[in-house]
Parts: sequence; C-alpha cells; structure tokens
Amino acid sequence: MYAIFYKEWIKTRWYFLLAVLATLGFTGYCMLRINRVVEMKGAAHVWEVMLQRDVIFIDMLQYIPLIAGILMAIVQFVPEMQRKCLKLTLHLPYPELKMTGNMLLSGLILLLVCFASNFLLMEIYLNGILAHELKNHILLTALTWYLAGISGYLLVAWICLEPAWKRRILNLIIAVLLLRIFFLSPTPEAYNKFLPYLVVYTLLTASFSWLSIVRFKAGKQD
Repeated sequence: MYAIFYKEWIKTRWYFLLAVLATLGFTGYCMLRINRVVEMKGAAHVWEVMLQRDVIFIDMLQYIPLIAGILMAIVQFVPEMQRKCLKLTLHLPYPELKMTGNMLLSGLILLLVCFASNFLLMEIYLNGILAHELKNHILLTALTWYLAGISGYLLVAWICLEPAWKRRILNLIIAVLLLRIFFLSPTPEAYNKFLPYLVVYTLLTASFSWLSIVRFKAGKQD
C-alpha cells in the first residue's frame, strides 16, 4: 500500500504543489478584493452588501476546484494508460479493488490538502472582519464548489481508466451531466439542505473507476 502511495506521489507531486499555489493565489486574490472594500468603505459596508445584495465576493472561485480536480486526475492517470503501466500494476500480488482504491485515495488526499489550505486561508481572514454567520455564508457556498472538484477528479479518473475510446466519450457525457448538478443554482447557500446528499453522491462516484478496471482486466476495447 505504501509503495502505491509513493508511486502516485512521484507522479503528482509537482502538479500538487502547483495546484496548491494556484488555488491559494485565486483564494488570496478574493480575500484582497474584500480587503480593498474594507479599506475604502469599512467592514460595515461589506456586511451591508452581503446582507442586502447577497454578495459573497468569491464568485471567481466557482470553477477553480473543479479545474484542479480534473487536472489532478489527468496528471495521475493519463500517463498510467499511455505507458501501459496499469496492466503491470494490476498484475501485482495485491487485490485489484484495493489497488484501485489506494490509487484514488492518494489523489483524494492531495486534493483534500490543497482544498483545506484554501478554506484555512478564508477562515483566518474572514474571521477577523465578518460575523460568524456571514463567514459561514461564504464558506458553505464554497463547499459545494469544492465537492464538485472532488467529484470531477473521480469522474475524470473513471474516464481515463476506461480502455475503450467509444465508452470514454459516453462516460464524458455522463460526467458532464453529473457535474452540472453542482452548478444548477447561482444563489449562495442554495445547496445547504442537500450537502449531506452531495457528499454521499460525490463518494459514490469513486465506484465508477472500478467498472473501468473490470473492463480493462477483461480486455474490452468497445
């Protein structure tokens, strides 16, 4: 298991560092936008705008976690398929389901660390200028986008591991439809009541990769 984690870390370490820096850069820029408003018009104005206009100031982050998750899956699994390393990996004396699960888990851990750093930055800054309720208003809205990033990673991993190109196209269409669910409403905190279901929904997408692995082992190319 540790050998699998190390192998995945070697493949993804530079992208992981880039993803952390890039996502923190976008998050930091959003915090600077809020800070600029505070310096020009005061924190009271930020409160007023959030309460009266339902503005959350971090709209530019909406698709950043999704892009980060998709690129993580591509970096991790496309070389695996191009170099035909997966066939060798699956012939190791280790259960295939656990093998696939550990590969996905290694990517998920890196994504969670990346996303947690974003939330930590927002928590530290917003805690100093906003009431607890307003801060949570922003963070809960962002949580849906970060769940989309995790789901995007799992779905693109499923597509990359699929051995047949025709099925990859079908999987891509299904993935786009499934990811659309996370962006149906632009209203802040629109998904609050459904967050537990979205978490379960996101975790269930991890099982899709196992379907591709079964088809890969069976040698199916159509």
